[in-house]
Amino acid sequence: MSVEPQLQGTLTCPQCGHRSVHTMPTDACLFFLDCPGCGGLLKPKPGDCCVFCSWGDVPCPPMQVCKGSCP
Repeated sequence: MSVEPQLQGTLTCPQCGHRSVHTMPTDACLFFLDCPGCGGLLKPKPGDCCVFCSWGDVPCPPMQVCKGSCP
């Protein structure tokens, strides 16, 4: 039985602390996103695949599906 990935995630800006809810893409990682609070550019931390894995409360759908062991 496969579990459907969660598609809504809350990002917290590391620069200003602004929290915003976003719908995550199911077939790709999001590398960059402008913070709606301060306008700063969110980028993944080294070793993370996307902004949701670095700054979100839920990892991106591709990482949810492969349980963090994606190639």
